[in-house]
Amino acid sequence: MDWLALALLCALSLALADAMTKKLLPQYGAAELVVVRIGITGVLLLPMVAWHPPTAVPLAFWGWVGLALPLELLAMSLYVVAIRDSPLALTLPYLAFTPVFAIVTGAVLLGEQVSSRGLAGILLVCIGTYVLNLESARLRAPGTWLAPLRAIARVRGSRLMLMVAAIYSVTAVLGKGALQYMPALHFGPLYFVLLSAFTLTVFAWREPAAVRALWRPNWRHGLIAGLMAAMVITHFLAIERVQVAYMISVKRISILIGILLGAWLFAETRLARHLLAATLMVAGVALIAA
Repeated sequence: MDWLALALLCALSLALADAMTKKLLPQYGAAELVVVRIGITGVLLLPMVAWHPPTAVPLAFWGWVGLALPLELLAMSLYVVAIRDSPLALTLPYLAFTPVFAIVTGAVLLGEQVSSRGLAGILLVCIGTYVLNLESARLRAPGTWLAPLRAIARVRGSRLMLMVAAIYSVTAVLGKGALQYMPALHFGPLYFVLLSAFTLTVFAWREPAAVRALWRPNWRHGLIAGLMAAMVITHFLAIERVQVAYMISVKRISILIGILLGAWLFAETRLARHLLAATLMVAGVALIAA
């Protein structure tokens, strides 16, 4: 399977995992949601790691991974709060900023280069952000052209997801660095199992009640963790075959899928405006990757 098909499957799995998290576990706290999405997913991926245990892994690999794990945990903690408490249409689109930020992190950490059309892509992402907030901002501050940008500050989920995008731009590059030392199909499960162990260790110390979510198995946990596991495997298989910016740009089609799911499952309004804004942002991502 080529990288494009893998990235599309990754996008679908992520969008479904987000929608099911919001739909099936609305009463869960942030720590419990992280345990389900990371901790249980790691358990599901553990047999793959046992089947292909790492051998002769250089110290540099652990350096890349060690830098990434705390950032991944922080990003997921912010992510689940954003999608739980705010509309999917006003949170997921801000993930489009990940490749915008990745232009810098990819260049600094891996020396990757992107097309000169990257500036046009950034402009499209910004225009999409403006359109996304245009209507609500106009109601609050008529005639003020900066109002749509200030509207971001009024939606907590939007602010949190911008922070997530910035963190993911770093972790995507760190993951690419670690991926130099083993095949993607081995690295992806191992990485998430390590992230799961790190998460459970942190929460066993700081949020022990959240870890008990592991001992309340039900089909909701299994469904969400299964979708996350599919996302992990397809993510690393795709990113092994192509530059970070290219893969992330296709993965962000999950934004469009998520907006459609938000309208369907949660009756989120202004679908046409949100889809237009998200389409502009995804198009900008594609230009950045071109």
